[in-house]
Amino acid sequence: MEDDAERDGYRAEMAQASSDTSIQATKSKKRRSKDRSRTATPSVEVPTTDGNTQDLLRNTAKRRKSISNPGSIYANTLHSAGHTVLNRLAEHLGYAGFRKERELGNGLVSRPAITGSTGDWTLWQSTSYMNESGKGVRAAHTAWSKHIPVAEAGKLVVIYDELEKAMGVVTLRTNQGASAKGHNGLKSIMATLGNNVALARIGVGIGRPVSRDSNDVAQYVLKKMTPAEKAKIEVSVEEVVAKLKQLEKG
Repeated sequence: MEDDAERDGYRAEMAQASSDTSIQATKSKKRRSKDRSRTATPSVEVPTTDGNTQDLLRNTAKRRKSISNPGSIYANTLHSAGHTVLNRLAEHLGYAGFRKERELGNGLVSRPAITGSTGDWTLWQSTSYMNESGKGVRAAHTAWSKHIPVAEAGKLVVIYDELEKAMGVVTLRTNQGASAKGHNGLKSIMATLGNNVALARIGVGIGRPVSRDSNDVAQYVLKKMTPAEKAKIEVSVEEVVAKLKQLEKG
């Protein structure tokens, strides 16, 4: 357990990381102001949920979302670990590639080729910046919920990067109202959904630098993963599947 000072430090560090992200996104927008093809807005990846499942109960509708920052600048960074895990999960399940769906909050979606073959999961990736993840998650969840058969239940799970845990370590939290521990993506989702939607969280550890300086932490989470780091993140998919099976059992 972290003490209060450490938690406060963590919140400040992640706020700084989000600020750096916004600055970089603004510069990027200026450089590409003539490019009308951009789909993500710099105003803002589990589950979802963000997260990142498998040989699970087939008769229950489920949604997994991952949150991250969009664009090539942030691809394969530690702060995008949620997307990395979800991509690996789709491959693991043999799902179709991710494609954009306007109805589901303009997110990237992957589903099984044959419903019920490997679990009726819907994998969704946020295309918003981290600190505005909640808008897309709410829109996607609202649209998705309308298609759940009356006799079935839906689960919303957000997969995200967890700074305070060792690289690749997976944690599951189901207690509602638990602290976001400074993670801007989780804070956005929790604030947007409120208490209306039950939310499970699967965190994938990304380690942390020795320094507690906010600038050092920001540089750390936004740096590209090394091959060794990416391998540890991707291997965590097996544990993510185990956590999801645990959720299935209630």
